[in-house]
Amino acid sequence: MTHLVSFAKEVDEDKVTPGVLGFIVFAAMALAVWALMKSMSRHMNRVDFTQVPDPKAEQAEAEAKSAATEAEAEASGQGKKQG
Repeated sequence: MTHLVSFAKEVDEDKVTPGVLGFIVFAAMALAVWALMKSMSRHMNRVDFTQVPDPKAEQAEAEAKSAATEAEAEASGQGKKQG
């Protein structure tokens, strides 16, 4: 027992250590992060990532394709007339 007492006196009294309170705070923060990650994972699994087609976007895309095909048809028609 006297060996333990002599060791305790060797510890620098000006040295700051986290101690038990620091461990408890760190453990609580680790548990909170773990709970948040588990909750986020659960919510991300509920999300449906399939995109619903937008009718306006589909219409605009169809108009762009038709305009492109008309331009190609006109370009190929003019090429034949000139050649």
